[in-house]
Order: sequence, then C-alpha cells, then structure tokens
Amino acid sequence: MILISSILAGVGSLAGQLPATSTQQPATSVVVLGTGNPNPDPDRSGPAVAIIVNGTPYLVDAGAGVMRRAEQAYRAGVTALTRNSIGVVFLTHLHSDHTIGLPDVIHTGWVMGREAPLKVFGPKGTRDMTLHLQEAWRLDVRIRSDGLQPHTANGWQVESKDVWEGVVYQDSNVTVSAFPVPHANWVEALGYKFVTRDRTIVISGDTRPNDAVVEACNGCDVLIHEVYSAEKFLEQEPEWRAYHADSHTSTTELAGLATRARPKLLVLYHQLYWGATDDDLLREVRKGYSGAVVSARDLGIY
Repeated sequence: MILISSILAGVGSLAGQLPATSTQQPATSVVVLGTGNPNPDPDRSGPAVAIIVNGTPYLVDAGAGVMRRAEQAYRAGVTALTRNSIGVVFLTHLHSDHTIGLPDVIHTGWVMGREAPLKVFGPKGTRDMTLHLQEAWRLDVRIRSDGLQPHTANGWQVESKDVWEGVVYQDSNVTVSAFPVPHANWVEALGYKFVTRDRTIVISGDTRPNDAVVEACNGCDVLIHEVYSAEKFLEQEPEWRAYHADSHTSTTELAGLATRARPKLLVLYHQLYWGATDDDLLREVRKGYSGAVVSARDLGIY
C-alpha cells in the first residue's frame, strides 16, 4: 500500500501529504525522483529512485535532473535528501538516460560538502565509466581544490565497482542484491533487491519480462517496474516495436508478471506512454492484475 501518497501538481512541489515529523515516517521509504525516459519531458526527470532507510538515502540510477529533484524533495520535507547526503549509487545499466546525471551526483554533492568518496555499483563497464568521468572534470577538481573555494578533500572522488549477481552491498541499514535481467543488446543489465528491517523493495531496471524479477520479489512490499502501453505499442513503427518488445515490458506482460510476483504494491515507473495517460496504463494493467498498483510521478513517495 502507499505509505505516503504524494504527486506533482504540474511541475510544482510535493502535495501537502508528507508527514509532519520524521517520527511518523516508516524506517524505509521510496522516493521516486525521476520517472522519465530518453524523450525530453520537462515534467519528468530521468530515471532515479531513492530508497531511504533510517534517514540514509541509497540511489538507484541517476537520470537527468536527479540533484534538482532531490533538492525539491528536501524542500518539501524529505529531510534525508540533503545536498550532500547521497553517498551510494546503484546503476541498473549504462544507457545514457540512466547515467547522464551521475556527474551531477558526483560534483554537486562535493560542492555542497560531501566529505567521503561517492560509492557507485553497477554492471560491467561502471568502473571504466566513472574513471572517465573523473578525468573529464579534472580541471574543475583542480581549480576548486587549489583555489579559494572552500572544499572537502575527498568528496569529488568515486569508489566504483563492477558487480553482478548476489549480494553487492550491505551495511547496518540494508542488504542490496543484484540480479541479471534481459535488456535488448546489453550483455549485462541488473535489477536490485533492497532488504531492510521493515520492508523488501525490488526495482526491475530496464527489462523485458523475466523470471528473475518474479523470484526477487516473491511477495515483496514494493515492486518498482518499468512499463509501456500495450495499446499504444500497436501504433508504433515496426522497427520500434521490435526494439521495445526486446527491451521493455508492456502493461499486459507486467500484469501477468505481477500476478506471479505478488507485491503488496506495484509501482509503474520509467513509463512509455506514446500518448496514453497514467489512467490508461493503470486500466491496461488492471485488466490482468488485481493487486494494488500506482503509476508513479516524479517525487511520489511510497
């Protein structure tokens, strides 16, 4: 079920349904910072989901606008998302729309006072990518470090690791496991399972239907899954239909998958509408799925 229901009014701030004090918040909550896709929609930032556990945020993917959305959530009352609080990032795969905000997380977090290196986990290629990003901003780091601007010594650095299947991260708040998912021509793409004291949350990443998501969820509290409109899919050009069928999951397919996975709440994100609406997506899913389901907007909290 939705623990804290909030939705954007246009591009404005969170609706006034956040808890008045932190003591009312669950130990674990999901803040959807971005639901977008490569299409430049000003109402939807790139894909990014923050899992917040005992006041500590863990970020999954870093799409365009991620730090602005995090600041917007903070100003609306999500106190865990301070300007320098994001310290751990998990990448589902290396498509540009899921990673183009990573330099923003690295450098804005540092400029705003992050002291420790950012930890980044993702499939093969993640370490190479972060090394190249650090080199790309080498002059920026030098100027900020050697000039008059106050700065921390290590906040610009990145500790990255290529990961695959199984437990990839663990601390006192959370155990994070990765599982491989099929996504078009990507040899390695991942979904993630977060297990905390009070909740189990699964994020599909970009994927066509597969058993790995079903097995990872298996009655989980929240399943966050990408989706496209099955009805509008039929109107697309043949080459795009071939691509999306190999890369993503339709509303009809997701209904069958969720029926098997049995989440307490199904959250649609990274939606491909092609002219459909959130109500359309929900209607299409509900034709074959009777459980609780919502279509996420940026800054929705669950």
